[in-house]
Amino acid sequence: MHSRQEKMEAFGRLLDVMDDLREKCPWDRKQTNESLRPNTIEETYELCDALMKEDNLNICKELGDVLLHIVFYSKIGEEKGAFDVADVCHKLCDKLIFRHPHVYGDVKAETASDVKRTWEQIKTKEKDGNKTVLSGVPDALPSLIKAYRIQDKARNVGFDWEERRDVWKKVKEEITEFEAEVETLYNNAETDEAKAAAKQHATEEFGDVMFSLINAARLYKINPDNALEHTNQKFIKRFNYVEAKAKEKGQDLKDLTLEQMDAWWNEAKQIPTKG
Repeated sequence: MHSRQEKMEAFGRLLDVMDDLREKCPWDRKQTNESLRPNTIEETYELCDALMKEDNLNICKELGDVLLHIVFYSKIGEEKGAFDVADVCHKLCDKLIFRHPHVYGDVKAETASDVKRTWEQIKTKEKDGNKTVLSGVPDALPSLIKAYRIQDKARNVGFDWEERRDVWKKVKEEITEFEAEVETLYNNAETDEAKAAAKQHATEEFGDVMFSLINAARLYKINPDNALEHTNQKFIKRFNYVEAKAKEKGQDLKDLTLEQMDAWWNEAKQIPTKG
């Protein structure tokens, strides 16, 4: 690993390269906050993909791509006279020090739970910080992650189930209500207006089901987004196995019976999966 001096020199080199690109490259010179935003989102998801796969080579690469965007936005801010990368670093350090009084102050916190319990109250006291408990949840977050963050923030101020097992009653209640709305949609609604209303109600109830399941996952310390992605990857691997088997036999998936696909699917389930 590198020394502190080598790390500082590497970051300085990145800043020098960014200055050169902004001055001498037509593409880099043309970029704005708005034009870079879609690329930033893409790079973040590529980093997430590498993290899920524990692919250290690509984690390093994708971290560099994300870091480039941080430096790029800082350079644009500097050109506008709004802020530069030093401001970004100082604001981050100030925030971290303020939010960790158990490290930089006299507050006692023996466990991670002790720390989280006070974070939301601390954030509302920050200058330019969150004005309400839930205001720190970005509107643009994917819905599943947003639901988890909303519930976690509410928990940090005491709004939570007294016993985690009590959540299952709520989950079952929401599933029952969703089933009832779906039955209305497909069996009882006759007019277009009635079908539209039933579909809206069913959509709302399905959202409630998902929200309650995410709540259950949180209470049992399972990250629902990671859990779902593991299942996505598991399904992809098994389906790819079925597709490969069909090609091996010179068959098209569309021509296979469900029974044939199930047989290969069950074979795929026997293949050890990482994690």
